[in-house]
Amino acid sequence: MARGEFSARKLRKNRQKFRWKDVRYMKRQLQLHKKKPFEGAPQARGIVLSKRTVEQKQPSSGLIKAVRVQLIKNNIQVTAFVPGNRAIEHINEHDEVLLEGVGGSQGGPVGSQWGLKYQVIKVNGVSLKEILKGKKQKPSR
Repeated sequence: MARGEFSARKLRKNRQKFRWKDVRYMKRQLQLHKKKPFEGAPQARGIVLSKRTVEQKQPSSGLIKAVRVQLIKNNIQVTAFVPGNRAIEHINEHDEVLLEGVGGSQGGPVGSQWGLKYQVIKVNGVSLKEILKGKKQKPSR
Protein backbone atom coordinates (compact mmCIF):
# COMPACT_ATOMS: atom_id res chain seq x y z
CA MET A 1 0.00 0.00 0.00
CA ALA A 2 1.22 3.47 -0.90
CA ARG A 3 2.52 5.44 2.07
CA GLY A 4 5.00 7.70 0.31
CA GLU A 5 5.32 11.47 0.19
CA PHE A 6 2.95 11.89 -2.80
CA SER A 7 0.41 9.21 -1.94
CA ALA A 8 -2.37 11.34 -0.41
CA ARG A 9 -4.61 11.13 -3.49
CA LYS A 10 -4.29 7.35 -3.66
CA LEU A 11 -4.96 6.96 0.09
CA ARG A 12 -8.06 9.14 -0.07
CA LYS A 13 -9.40 7.30 -3.12
CA ASN A 14 -8.91 3.92 -1.43
CA ARG A 15 -10.61 5.17 1.75
CA GLN A 16 -13.68 6.26 -0.28
CA LYS A 17 -13.77 2.94 -2.13
CA PHE A 18 -13.44 0.66 0.88
CA ARG A 19 -15.92 2.59 3.03
CA TRP A 20 -18.65 0.83 1.06
CA LYS A 21 -17.58 -2.44 2.69
CA ASP A 22 -18.87 -1.08 6.02
CA VAL A 23 -22.54 -2.13 6.33
CA ARG A 24 -23.53 0.86 8.49
CA TYR A 25 -21.99 3.33 6.01
CA MET A 26 -23.68 1.65 3.05
CA LYS A 27 -27.13 1.60 4.68
CA ARG A 28 -26.76 5.24 5.73
CA GLN A 29 -25.67 6.41 2.27
CA LEU A 30 -28.34 4.46 0.37
CA GLN A 31 -30.98 5.42 3.01
CA LEU A 32 -32.15 1.81 3.20
CA HIS A 33 -33.99 2.44 6.48
CA LYS A 34 -36.39 4.72 4.59
CA LYS A 35 -37.04 2.16 1.86
CA LYS A 36 -38.59 -0.33 4.27
CA PRO A 37 -42.42 -0.29 4.39
CA PHE A 38 -42.59 1.07 7.96
CA GLU A 39 -40.00 3.79 7.12
CA GLY A 40 -38.15 3.17 10.37
CA ALA A 41 -41.25 3.22 12.61
CA PRO A 42 -41.87 0.33 15.06
CA GLN A 43 -45.55 -0.05 14.11
CA ALA A 44 -47.85 0.92 11.25
CA ARG A 45 -51.59 0.98 10.54
CA GLY A 46 -53.15 -0.48 7.45
CA ILE A 47 -56.36 -1.66 5.78
CA VAL A 48 -56.93 -5.38 5.18
CA LEU A 49 -57.25 -6.15 1.47
CA SER A 50 -57.62 -9.94 1.60
CA LYS A 51 -57.12 -13.02 3.74
CA ARG A 52 -54.75 -15.72 2.55
CA THR A 53 -52.71 -18.72 3.61
CA VAL A 54 -48.96 -19.08 3.19
CA GLU A 55 -47.17 -22.42 3.00
CA GLN A 56 -44.38 -23.08 5.48
CA LYS A 57 -40.88 -23.66 4.19
CA GLN A 58 -39.24 -27.09 4.29
CA PRO A 59 -39.12 -29.37 6.24
CA SER A 60 -42.26 -28.12 8.06
CA SER A 61 -45.63 -28.43 6.41
CA GLY A 62 -48.83 -26.54 7.08
CA LEU A 63 -50.68 -23.38 6.14
CA ILE A 64 -49.98 -20.14 7.97
CA LYS A 65 -52.92 -17.74 8.20
CA ALA A 66 -52.04 -14.27 6.93
CA VAL A 67 -53.62 -11.08 5.63
CA ARG A 68 -52.65 -8.76 2.81
CA VAL A 69 -52.54 -5.20 4.18
CA GLN A 70 -52.17 -1.81 2.50
CA LEU A 71 -50.37 0.64 4.79
CA ILE A 72 -52.07 3.99 5.34
CA LYS A 73 -48.93 6.12 5.50
CA ASN A 74 -47.43 5.19 2.11
CA ASN A 75 -49.85 2.78 0.32
CA ILE A 76 -47.28 -0.06 0.30
CA GLN A 77 -48.83 -3.54 0.43
CA VAL A 78 -47.38 -6.13 2.83
CA THR A 79 -48.39 -9.62 3.98
CA ALA A 80 -48.81 -9.94 7.76
CA PHE A 81 -49.03 -13.02 9.98
CA VAL A 82 -52.15 -13.43 12.16
CA PRO A 83 -51.11 -15.06 15.48
CA GLY A 84 -53.48 -17.22 17.53
CA ASN A 85 -55.97 -20.04 17.06
CA ARG A 86 -58.88 -19.07 14.80
CA ALA A 87 -57.74 -15.43 14.94
CA ILE A 88 -58.21 -15.07 11.20
CA GLU A 89 -61.99 -15.46 11.73
CA HIS A 90 -62.07 -12.19 13.70
CA ILE A 91 -60.50 -10.19 10.86
CA ASN A 92 -62.55 -9.11 7.84
CA GLU A 93 -61.68 -7.22 4.68
CA HIS A 94 -61.55 -3.43 5.10
CA ASP A 95 -60.75 -3.73 8.83
CA GLU A 96 -58.07 -1.39 10.14
CA VAL A 97 -55.17 -3.32 11.68
CA LEU A 98 -52.01 -2.33 13.55
CA LEU A 99 -48.87 -4.16 12.46
CA GLU A 100 -45.48 -4.68 14.09
CA GLY A 101 -42.35 -6.60 13.15
CA VAL A 102 -42.29 -10.32 13.94
CA GLY A 103 -38.84 -9.96 15.48
CA GLY A 104 -36.56 -12.10 13.32
CA SER A 105 -32.87 -11.32 12.96
CA GLN A 106 -32.27 -8.06 11.09
CA GLY A 107 -36.01 -7.56 10.56
CA GLY A 108 -36.53 -10.86 8.75
CA PRO A 109 -39.04 -13.71 9.13
CA VAL A 110 -39.07 -16.18 12.06
CA GLY A 111 -38.64 -19.94 11.77
CA SER A 112 -40.59 -21.65 9.01
CA GLN A 113 -42.66 -18.57 8.11
CA TRP A 114 -41.70 -17.80 4.54
CA GLY A 115 -41.44 -14.04 3.96
CA LEU A 116 -43.76 -12.97 6.81
CA LYS A 117 -41.91 -10.11 8.49
CA TYR A 118 -44.94 -8.46 10.13
CA GLN A 119 -47.76 -9.53 12.45
CA VAL A 120 -51.17 -8.17 13.42
CA ILE A 121 -51.52 -6.89 17.01
CA LYS A 122 -54.74 -4.82 16.88
CA VAL A 123 -57.96 -4.97 14.89
CA ASN A 124 -60.06 -1.77 14.70
CA GLY A 125 -58.21 -0.39 17.72
CA VAL A 126 -58.76 -3.46 19.96
CA SER A 127 -55.99 -5.87 20.90
CA LEU A 128 -56.18 -9.18 19.03
CA LYS A 129 -55.25 -11.07 22.22
CA GLU A 130 -58.23 -9.62 24.12
CA ILE A 131 -60.58 -10.48 21.24
CA LEU A 132 -59.30 -14.09 21.26
CA LYS A 133 -59.70 -14.38 25.06
CA GLY A 134 -63.28 -13.11 24.78
CA LYS A 135 -62.69 -10.09 27.01
CA LYS A 136 -63.56 -7.57 24.30
CA GLN A 137 -65.56 -7.54 21.10
CA LYS A 138 -64.23 -6.17 17.86
CA PRO A 139 -66.06 -2.95 16.95
CA SER A 140 -67.61 -2.97 13.48
CA ARG A 141 -66.53 -0.21 11.14
